[in-house]
Amino acid sequence: MAADELAAGSLRGAPSLPERARARLLAARSGAGGAAVGVFGLRIAAAGCAYLAQVLMARMMGGAEYGIFATVWVWIAILGHTATLGLAQGACRFLPVERAHGHLDAVRGFLLGGALASAAGGLGLALAGLALTEIRHDLLDGPYGGPVLVAVLVVPLFAFQDYLEGVARSQGWPMLAIAPPYLMRQGLIMVGMVGAVLFGAPAHAWVAIACTLVATGIAATIQGVLLLARLRRHLPAGPRRYRWRIWFGACLPIAAAELATSAFGFIDVVLLGFLAPPAAVGLYFAATRIQQFVVFVAYAASAATAPRFAAARAEGDEAGLAGLVRAQARWTFLGTALVGLGVLAAAPLLLGLFGSDFHDSLPVLAILVAGGVTASLFGPGEDILTMLGGERLCVAITVAMLALAVLLCLVLIPWLGVIGAALAMAGASALRGLAMAAGAYAVHGIATPAFPLSFLPGFTRGHGAA
Repeated sequence: MAADELAAGSLRGAPSLPERARARLLAARSGAGGAAVGVFGLRIAAAGCAYLAQVLMARMMGGAEYGIFATVWVWIAILGHTATLGLAQGACRFLPVERAHGHLDAVRGFLLGGALASAAGGLGLALAGLALTEIRHDLLDGPYGGPVLVAVLVVPLFAFQDYLEGVARSQGWPMLAIAPPYLMRQGLIMVGMVGAVLFGAPAHAWVAIACTLVATGIAATIQGVLLLARLRRHLPAGPRRYRWRIWFGACLPIAAAELATSAFGFIDVVLLGFLAPPAAVGLYFAATRIQQFVVFVAYAASAATAPRFAAARAEGDEAGLAGLVRAQARWTFLGTALVGLGVLAAAPLLLGLFGSDFHDSLPVLAILVAGGVTASLFGPGEDILTMLGGERLCVAITVAMLALAVLLCLVLIPWLGVIGAALAMAGASALRGLAMAAGAYAVHGIATPAFPLSFLPGFTRGHGAA
């Protein structure tokens, strides 16, 4: 409609300023930018809900039990993301391409096969965990025993919902992708924990994990029903074709990248669980929950644009692809920087709600925010490698940066405690962003940093630089 109005305006002469502004607004709302803004708004709402849930749990459980819950939740996230065997991210890569080529039988095959494989992967990890606890009874000794036993049951549901999120993202339905796992699930955990304590349950970590189990089951069921209904309206019934060799050829490296990425995102909390008391883990985890407001900018941009990268390449629109990458990189950096400043300004209040002891997390939060803003400078290099080809390089970079993060944590945590963990992760995150940008340029000739000429020599305007 905006294009028609502009054309009509050109018959009368040059379009007026209000007409041009309105046309650009309509185009933005219907394109990747509008989708990213919508996703970001929803993730901010979800982050607010998650923040309130974490504050509530910290207040109810106390520092030590909250630290146990945080450590176990991190393991659920790592294993749950890995259990999809890369098919959650693979959906964003293969489904747009197969649809663009008219291979609807392959689309139907991926949808069903991916769901079954993701559920099987999660169930396999759960059974392996139960077998391990049966062989090694000492693993259930101590404060982590009960929460770990319940967490084993959460992993299959978490993995299945992670796959549903990937499918919804691949279809350009970011709200359906994000609302159930990040808003509904968090809200149900919070309501469940309050209800359990009111009915006499102890405010312990295992109760919080049990509430997570129920909440994940409900949210995944609702998301699955809504997604299936919407797919039936947009995808006609017909035969299915399974291209397992091609799919797993790309998705298994993506799964390795998912494991490395999840581990990279949580390795600081994992190592603090081994090297520091639970109360210190709780202090650090509280800072990471607030820092998530900053990370969500990049997540929202990725959710809206990553499938469009694959579709643009499949359609041969290289100029459009380069332009989309440039816009995504710059807006992501600007948004991350602004949100980071806002988070730091509100940090004393946000941390104070956890309890008076959590004010000690302020330096940790400041360091983590600085690392996130620096990493955002280098743009969507990881998305380019994952969506367009180069997933093995993506894995190699992430594994290398994970090893560096582990080394830095092992050196700095005994020396500086939680500050050391924050410094290790901020530095490793920035280096990972730089390495992904260099990898995307080396493989695809696409400059991903927000301001390419300022960072990596060799970026040229002919390769997508601004």
